[in-house]
Parts: sequence; C-alpha cells; structure tokens
Amino acid sequence: MDLSTSYLGLTLRSPLVASASPMSQTVDGMRAMADAGLGAVVMFSLFEERQQAEADGLGMDLAFDSFAEASTYFPGYDDDGPQAQSVEYLRLVEQAASGVDVPVIASLNGSTMGGWVQFAKQLQDAGAAAVECCIYFVPGDVHMTSAEVERLHLEIAAAVADAVSIPVAVKLTPYFSSVGHLALQLSRTGIAGLVLFNRFFEPDVDLDAVALVPGADLSWPQEANLPRTWIAALRNHLPGFSLAATTGVETSDDVVKYLLSGADVVQTTSALIRHGVGYASTLLSGVEAWGASHGYSSVADVRGLLAVPANARANDLQRAGYVSVIEKEKATYGRA
Repeated sequence: MDLSTSYLGLTLRSPLVASASPMSQTVDGMRAMADAGLGAVVMFSLFEERQQAEADGLGMDLAFDSFAEASTYFPGYDDDGPQAQSVEYLRLVEQAASGVDVPVIASLNGSTMGGWVQFAKQLQDAGAAAVECCIYFVPGDVHMTSAEVERLHLEIAAAVADAVSIPVAVKLTPYFSSVGHLALQLSRTGIAGLVLFNRFFEPDVDLDAVALVPGADLSWPQEANLPRTWIAALRNHLPGFSLAATTGVETSDDVVKYLLSGADVVQTTSALIRHGVGYASTLLSGVEAWGASHGYSSVADVRGLLAVPANARANDLQRAGYVSVIEKEKATYGRA
C-alpha cells in the first residue's frame, strides 16, 4: 500500500506525523522518529511568553519543558539570559532541516498578536519546512465576545501567512460556538491547513492541599471522536486545504479511522511516549495491513471515504445520528 500523502503542500512518505512534544528537543530524537517511518516532525513549541520575556531582558524556563498538546505549566524564570532559548530553538531548526530526511515543522504557541510574525520569518530563514501556530487562548474576560475571540485567531493566521512563504497551519481548540464557520474563515486567510484539536489545560484538585494541580495526561482513543467528527464534516467543504488530526491515537485502527474521516495526516505523541519511537513502524504496518485486506492500494484511496458529502445537510445527519443512538440506548437499557 502506498502510504505517501500531501500535507500543507509538502509531499510526505507516510501520513503519520510526530506532533509537538519534548521528543523533538534534539536532532537525534527527530532523526529517530524519521527512521521509524514518520512522514514529518512537528518540533516542540516555542512560546509567546518566552519571546516576551527575552524582549524584556528576562530568562524564562519554558519552551524546552513543554509541548503543544498539554500546555499545563506555569512560567518559571531562570538565568539563561535574554534570547538564549529562542536562539537555541532557531539553531536546532537549522540543524534539523539539514540533518533529518523528513520535513521539520516548527511550532509557535501563543494567545496574542505578540511576536508571531517576526519569529515566523526567522524560522523560515532557519530552514523550517512549515510553521504550526498553536493559538492557545482561554478567554478569562467574561465581557469578551465570541466574535472578538474568533477575530484574534483570524488576525494571527493572516499575519503569519502573509509574512512567510512557507506553509502555515493553525492548531485549534474545539471550543468555539461554530467550529465549522471559523474553519472556513481561516481557510481564506492564506494559511494552508488546520490541526484539530489542541487540548486545553485541565487542572485537577488536591483535596488535602486544597489546591489546583496542573495535569499533563496523555491522550486516549476515546478522545478522537470529537476531532474525527469535525474532520469528516469539514473535509468536502475545504478542497485543497489540509486537515491534520491529533489526539487519541493508540493503535493503527485509530490512524485508519482518521484517514477515512478525511485527515491528510495523523499526528501523535502519546502513543510514541507510551511505546517508544519505534512504535511508529507498528502503526504504519497496521495501516498497510488494513488497506491490503480491504483492497486499497494507497492512502488516497482511503482518505475521506466516510466524510460528510458537501451537499449533505450536516445538521440533519447529526440529528439523525443522535436520535438513532438515543433509541438504541432506550432499547438496550430501558428493559432493566
């Protein structure tokens, strides 16, 4: 089975991509992921707070301990000195671009206009194949409207896409009043694709200490239902626009389900952390075996087979599915 695919205009040898994580802190680490069969590597995120701290002349221990799927830390300060980690990040991008034989995608994480544009240009100059913008914004102002939140996302996307010639992807959270409409608007800003979805920081409560406890749980397959639903809904409304799936990958079945829904690539970190980098080859072998057993010769043959048709009334489909599930549950559990 031909596993090659296209993502953000880049030709990848496989649809499995390493999402932003601590596993990409070294060239050797990224090279190991490439050797395991991954089609591309998204580097760990450089954070807006890091850049702002450096602009203010502060050292901030942030970027190298963090990854975009979690965002579960609070900033601490160190004595590295201004610009130390940003310079190191750029140097790592440059080394990876020449030392890793798959596309290396740089990752920026922030919530305001900040320094996105300037640093995106520097990442391009350092050799990044693309930039993934993880807009991690949790509005704390109860007076801020949904339109203002969406406008911020659109402004960041348009500014970064306009500033660089390499492709730009935006990583979204699922918590918007109309995810589909925002996705359509973002597709018109000049970016090349979306990554669905980022996971919000969800603290737990320590009852003994009576305190909030930051958490960085790995994702599980049941979390894939939401991004799969939206990818299937969007696929046929965004022709030529890339959709990357992330969250909830544990087995090759999870990868195939995302492809059937319409994902161009499937990003994973949790499975590689649990099982080791070499597990990527197991995931890809499983995709190949499933394709062969069902008579498919390429990823292109599989992609989007279960996506919602462009001319379908999506709301009616969702209601029909909802009613069907409720009726099944009534029949199953109503006899108890």
